[in-house]
Order: sequence, then C-alpha cells, then structure tokens
Amino acid sequence: MSNNVDNSQNDNEQVNSRRQFLGWGAAVAGLAIAPGVTLLDIAHGRPADEPASSKIRWGMLIDSGKCATGCDDCVSACGKENGFSGKLETDSQWIRKIELKDLRTGNSHSLPMLCQHCEHPPCVDVCPTGASFKRADGIVLVDRHICIGCRYCMMACPYKARSFVHQELEDQNPDVPRGKGCVESCTLCVQRVDRGEQPACSDACAAAGHNAILFGDLNDPNSEIAKRIAASATTQVRADLDLNVGIRYQGI
Repeated sequence: MSNNVDNSQNDNEQVNSRRQFLGWGAAVAGLAIAPGVTLLDIAHGRPADEPASSKIRWGMLIDSGKCATGCDDCVSACGKENGFSGKLETDSQWIRKIELKDLRTGNSHSLPMLCQHCEHPPCVDVCPTGASFKRADGIVLVDRHICIGCRYCMMACPYKARSFVHQELEDQNPDVPRGKGCVESCTLCVQRVDRGEQPACSDACAAAGHNAILFGDLNDPNSEIAKRIAASATTQVRADLDLNVGIRYQGI
C-alpha cells in the first residue's frame, strides 16, 4: 500500500513538473532578448521597431576572388560583435574561413563559411522543441530559452555551421544573449539588421577595402545584391540539396 501511495505521489510530482515547464516556456516567450525585441516578436517575424516581412529575403553574396587567403577580418569582427572571448578552446565560431583547391587545375579559393540561412532549413525540420526557426525575412535563428541542447540541428546541418556552448560565458554583448547548454550559429547579426545596419562581417570586409561580402535583399530586383546575382554566375554550396540558401558565392 505504501509503495502504491509513493508511486502515485511521484507520478503527480512529474505531471506538475511538466506543467510548470510548459507554463514557463509560454511565459518566457515574451522575455526581451534585445532592446525592443522579444522572443515572441521574433518568432512571429515582428521586431518592435520594424516588422520582419516575407517580402524581404536577407542574404549575402561572397566573392571568392576578393577573399584573400590568411585574411580573417570577417571572423574577428564576428567574434567581437557576438561576444566570443577567444579564450575558450570550445568557444563558438559562427563564421570560419575554409580553403578550397581544384586538384585538376590547382586553382585555390579562400572563402567564409557560415550558416547559409536556407529557405528550407534542415535544422528547423529536426528540432523537437521549435527552438530552431526561420524568421519571415529568411534569417534562421535559435531560441536559446527553449533549446534543450539535443544537437539534432548540428547533425542535420550540411554546412557544419552550428556550435554548442559547453561553458559558462562572460562579457557578453547584451544584444546577443548566449548560454551554456545551447546550440547557436550565425544570425546575420539580426540585432544590427533590425537597426538598419549591415552585419559585422560585411562591414569589416568593406572597411578593410576588400568588399568581398555583399549583404542585401535578395527579393528586391533593384538591390545591388539581386542585380549582381542576376548578372553573374553564382553558386549555392550543396545546391543538390535544394535548400535555396541565402548565402551565394561567386568565383567557385
């Protein structure tokens, strides 16, 4: 009899815990994660200052002919903007430089690799909690408040663009909340984009005079990026997967 009572009490405690968790999850969706921007706003594509819209598709065009081997201006700018200390062996890297070489011709290319902000993101498809999601304007994000750290999205990403936070973090950018036990990846500097600014990597590349990274609205035929893509041969990495990525490359 005593065992049955104990089991019943344990079952009730587990049910209550689940209810509390679900209630907390609903409440936390309204928490502010950046000035004027809430998780609920982002999930519905409605930043407080300027609504995200499916009429816009943010993306990048990266010219490998202008991207020099050994240059890491974009990587450094990303780290500074998003609060990577560089002191942790396991620290995230939302953008990395990779070297490509054609064994037949000997031609080599150096190019940045980051989250490709797919129209049909595999990371979103496999996420069991909805933490991985795509904003109305095409930016793929992670809601750290409901990320359970299962890392299914890391396995699903064909670009190895996601990182797991293994350690407690310090000296964070308050506009870019990050946390131990969560998966994260390039956000296209959404906090800057929502203020009408460029992502840190493209800003740094332009400031250094390289101009290898062009950011803009892929859906606007009058934007510089749309005109360049229409006029030049560009490549989608792993185009065979039919993900319609937001990051395009020129010269590879």
